Amino acid sequence: MTTSKEYGLGEFDFPRGWFMIAQSSEVTSDKPMGVRYFGQEFALYRGKDSGKVFLLDAYCPHMGTHLARNSTSYVAQDGAIEGDSIRCPYHAWRFGPDGKCNHIPYSDGPIPPAAKVRAWPVKESMGAVFVWHDPEGGEPEWEVPYLSEWDEPNWVRWTHIDDLGTIDTHPQEIVDNITDAAHFGPVHGSRTKFFENEFKGHLAIQRMAGGHRTLAAEGGPLLVTEAIYNGPSVLITRMSGLYDSYIFIAHTPVENGSSHVWHSLLVKTAKGGAATDEDRAGAKMFSDMALAAFAQDFEVWKHKRPCFNGLFVQGDGAFRKQRLWYKQFYNPRAQKQEFLKQVEGIHVPRGMQAFPKDHKELAAA
Repeated sequence: MTTSKEYGLGEFDFPRGWFMIAQSSEVTSDKPMGVRYFGQEFALYRGKDSGKVFLLDAYCPHMGTHLARNSTSYVAQDGAIEGDSIRCPYHAWRFGPDGKCNHIPYSDGPIPPAAKVRAWPVKESMGAVFVWHDPEGGEPEWEVPYLSEWDEPNWVRWTHIDDLGTIDTHPQEIVDNITDAAHFGPVHGSRTKFFENEFKGHLAIQRMAGGHRTLAAEGGPLLVTEAIYNGPSVLITRMSGLYDSYIFIAHTPVENGSSHVWHSLLVKTAKGGAATDEDRAGAKMFSDMALAAFAQDFEVWKHKRPCFNGLFVQGDGAFRKQRLWYKQFYNPRAQKQEFLKQVEGIHVPRGMQAFPKDHKELAAA
């Protein structure tokens, strides 16, 4: 695995931002989940009282026992989750959602102040669980990603997020896609006509329009996309082609140099009314097509060597700008404007047309 330091990203091994860590349906109040991200172990569980999801550092301060990776102790068999608290499977110390020990069953003495673990800020959105990760321990800088269409009856929600597993690929290689104008033809069969990037604050935006061998009909309207990275990890793409849809892609660092990846699709109904079985079948078909297109990128990432300093040429896209934008998340917040002042604005690759301000130009193209 290739590390963040080898890419020259900055002070921190892991970036600041919201990161997906599980599907909501996976996290239950029956038993906790042990999960590993950012090079460390966590205990993830849903409280019985509140129904909320909680994330704690994994290891009990008493004797270092993992709070969530046990199935044989009687604590685990009888149910480690009590109300909104969780019991250690070794000696049954109980920890609340704030990470503080609130019960030691065999001790009448005071609970030591050091009997606590770190509690992490988590939120659920659109069927996924997100954690705010910040090496400096600061509060979230932006809201967790959310689409208002998720609550509209004429959009088919995803009921399952494709879990594509962990690859030994640094997240930088994945984020590079947002500026890679030249790969659309060779990899995806796109005939890209309009392409631009815009960087502003924690957002990296790609606007693209052209033909596509998979996701747009031959002779029909152009495939038009606006892909937005909400921070360093969550990519949401508005797409019109065979269907109006949103592609959801999330990647989260597991170790310093590996990434866990998810994918799904939110699809508008064909006739604009409440979703029917036919709409759901069409959405499933289109989601499978989008996943097949994403798999083309995924295969490249799995087998390429690290790109530290690419041999970039005119027409490649704003790779260097994007990599500067990405560095803001690997360095102290106080430094982020140093990176943003070098990259903010719209950038159009040589040989491409800027994305039209008036969508009538797209219809006429």
